[in-house]
Amino acid sequence: MSVKTEKLSRRLWSLAVLALLAVPAVRGQQKIGHFSSDAVMKQLPDAQDAQKQLDQIVADWQQELNKMQDEWKRKYDDYDKKKLIMTEERRSETEKELRDMDQKIADFRNQKFGQNGELFNKQNELMKPIQDRVFKAVQDVAHEEGYDYIFDKSGEILLMYSNDKYDITQKVLAKLKVVAPPTH
Repeated sequence: MSVKTEKLSRRLWSLAVLALLAVPAVRGQQKIGHFSSDAVMKQLPDAQDAQKQLDQIVADWQQELNKMQDEWKRKYDDYDKKKLIMTEERRSETEKELRDMDQKIADFRNQKFGQNGELFNKQNELMKPIQDRVFKAVQDVAHEEGYDYIFDKSGEILLMYSNDKYDITQKVLAKLKVVAPPTH
């Protein structure tokens, strides 16, 4: 399934769920809340620390990648200047070295930043426990306050309108014992 098809499918599914929730006559009045996981994550100190760690790892890997690319560029520029005076054998060797360096760069990029690369694994390692805590706090607030549904307005679910009186972001932060800055 393509990314566009998957996003369209998610939106259609979300709209179908919202349409079903909009018919309270079937089950009586339902209590629906929403929160912003982005806002919660930005205010959690351990999430900020994890993000700083990830940013530093990315910066280090990017610096290493830039060095590899610069080395390839220097070698290519040197090759380009001298290729007309090189022997066929030397030109072929240099071209193979450039292809090998290019492959090494692609492999490094994929290993570090690819779909199942080290960055993906490190994000899971650092962020999953934090996300689990947030999820637990949302569940606790929902149970304590009697909500039937809670939507995360930061994610894929398209929320066209929400009444601020149902926004439980501050309650989730309170449950996580994070002091939120005042909103204006």
